[in-house]
Amino acid sequence: MRFTDGYWELRPGVDMLRPRDVDAVEAGADTLTVYAPTAPITRRGDTLNRPVVTVTFDAPADDVIGVRIEHHQGRRDPGPHFAVHREPAVVKIVTPDTLGDGPAEFTSGGLTARVATDGPWQVDFVADGEVLTTSSARSIGVATTPEGDFVHEQLGLGVGEHVYGLGERFGAFVKNGQSIDIWNEDGGTASELAYKNVPFYLTDRGYGVFVAHPERVSFEVGTEVVSRTQFSVPGQSLQYYVIHGPTPADILRRYTSLTGRPAVVPAWSYGLWLSTSFTTSYDEATVTSFIDGMAERDIPLSVFHFDCFWMRQFHWCDFVWDPATFPDPEGMLARLHDRGLKVCVWINPYIAQRSHLFREGAEKGYLVTTPDGDVWQWDKWQAGMALVDFTNPDAVAWYQGKLRVLLDQGVDCFKTDFGERVPTDVVWHDGSDPQRMHNYYAQLYNQAVFDLLEQERGRGEAVLFARSATAGGQSFPVHWGGDCESTFVSMAESLRGGLSLSLSGFGYWSHDIGGFEGTPDPAVFKRWTAFGLLSSHSRLHGSDSYRVPWAFDDEVVSVLRRFTRLKMSLMPYLGQASAQVDRDGTPVMRAMVLEFPGDPAAATVDTQYMLGDSLLVAPVFRSDGRVSYYLPEGEWSPLLPALADGPADTAPATVRGSRWVTEEHGFDSLPLLARPGAVVPVGAHDHRPDYAWAEGVTLHCFELPDGYEREVVVPGGTGRPARFTVRRTGDTVNVSSTDAPAGWGVEVAGRGARAEGPGEVVIPVAG
Repeated sequence: MRFTDGYWELRPGVDMLRPRDVDAVEAGADTLTVYAPTAPITRRGDTLNRPVVTVTFDAPADDVIGVRIEHHQGRRDPGPHFAVHREPAVVKIVTPDTLGDGPAEFTSGGLTARVATDGPWQVDFVADGEVLTTSSARSIGVATTPEGDFVHEQLGLGVGEHVYGLGERFGAFVKNGQSIDIWNEDGGTASELAYKNVPFYLTDRGYGVFVAHPERVSFEVGTEVVSRTQFSVPGQSLQYYVIHGPTPADILRRYTSLTGRPAVVPAWSYGLWLSTSFTTSYDEATVTSFIDGMAERDIPLSVFHFDCFWMRQFHWCDFVWDPATFPDPEGMLARLHDRGLKVCVWINPYIAQRSHLFREGAEKGYLVTTPDGDVWQWDKWQAGMALVDFTNPDAVAWYQGKLRVLLDQGVDCFKTDFGERVPTDVVWHDGSDPQRMHNYYAQLYNQAVFDLLEQERGRGEAVLFARSATAGGQSFPVHWGGDCESTFVSMAESLRGGLSLSLSGFGYWSHDIGGFEGTPDPAVFKRWTAFGLLSSHSRLHGSDSYRVPWAFDDEVVSVLRRFTRLKMSLMPYLGQASAQVDRDGTPVMRAMVLEFPGDPAAATVDTQYMLGDSLLVAPVFRSDGRVSYYLPEGEWSPLLPALADGPADTAPATVRGSRWVTEEHGFDSLPLLARPGAVVPVGAHDHRPDYAWAEGVTLHCFELPDGYEREVVVPGGTGRPARFTVRRTGDTVNVSSTDAPAGWGVEVAGRGARAEGPGEVVIPVAG
């Protein structure tokens, strides 16, 4: 939201209060409060009729400083509020003995807010002797506008500084020059609207900012003032947190510690998911034919998903299998389990009027109401649909009870669709502010379903396929990108959305392989398949056409088989990446700036990504196979075709980095390279994701420098983990383990050797 016309003038109808001088500074036990009148105070009479802006600093954790800007403090606050997980912080507070005798300082860990107490308003956020960003004389504003009251802050942008994040956004990856409203909407992937809006951004200058408001937060990133990022909220107060890095990975670690780490997902969820698609006609015979077709073509399948029409039309959601097409759901689910498959079913939080749950929910007070006490309804999506009120604990238990029946039947997980179409002219059970509940509803909806899955299936076995989210939603994975078109352009915009979401604290992300809307031509489908199977999670899903590979051409079948098996073999490596998500909040799919923050050329790259910390993936967005990608410094090792086709006699030639590379790839290939110094564990199996990853594992070592030494932990999967010590000394690579199972091996530059159980392998480095 913009409040000015150019630099000097306010918009018509806008009045603005700004802090001018510091009148007083008060230090509490762990807070610093600054009182700033909106005009200079030179005599006692100046205090009359003079508003004061109160700014309070605190520290929820080391290297994080909370800033609360307030005008009138007597406003009722009905919530909801984002959960902020606080932990003891090392705080140091310095106040001048006399105002004007130096700045006041509030320090948390290595981050300091330095408040000028003489002259114009200025707060510098400083770390390692560097000013990261600044709130200056015209940064804070308390605005009265025709639309209501607002508070804004503006933090300075340095020369060449780039802004990232703000949720899953499908436009330009770097947010400089964009006006963005944090407001969940069902807008597809081809517009500025987004399903997952997160009021958090980070920059490549060493800090991030979390605006802790679930209502609409308006960001002007170098737009209202080109040298500042502005954020504003309605009302009389604004709460934000400055998070020090210095690297983007450090910022994400501290941000996800503050708002919630992604939960660990089950190993089976990494496998290929196949869907019935949305509006297609299907029954058990159709489902069986799809599963048989995948098996006959030797394509590993892990999860089968039933989309909307597993229920009767006009009954969504009643959670009852359509008896005309699925007369024996328990038997069908048992038969799918017998084939080694997990089962996902589509749900949403809307209750159609025709559903038997509508009257039940209305009578019990479990549905959202209008101010006059009626059940809120409309006809968009489902006729007469209502909305479950997840602020009511009894409604949560009621909704979970309906889903528990499905779990007892044999369903394993849920696709939690929708959750964005949430009205603001309603009354919530707990009295929540309807504006704040609009975005926050997605959090309550997904949490209700995820909590049930953890209760019934156990921690580490719960997984969603969710569309809507806001800050904290990363705790309930997995999320997918929503409704994209079946084109190369949409494939690229989907990737931008995923990279943006990954820089907003979300560790796992997926998308509809081939696109959702329309039917992709075979070239699009094949290129998207390679991208999709080298994403954290992989699903075949469409709108009005099936996504089974033989519906396209024989080459689609072979491409899908190749990349599905490749992903299954990479499960030990993906397990390592998952451990990093759990430990540090570092996403599986990483923008180049996250892994290479010191490389200026990586700052704007949004057509490729790092899968984990060692593998670079550059999807091909053209049917002719031409692709350009950026390689950071060093000698990078191409992994295809060798990794998919088995060990080669000699190592492929490396590709020198610090440059852009242009290549042409067939449909069975794409740029997939290991960074120099990487040790990539590859599993002995390629038929499913849930196996004993360390048994028979091969450690592929790439361009290890002399003197290299590292402990490599291969997660267990369904077996035991194993630890390996990898060293390079001169012309040999030495790998040893005291707990590795039988049959593990090492590959170095085309040379390999294997060990029977615990022991040591020594391999000469090829000259």
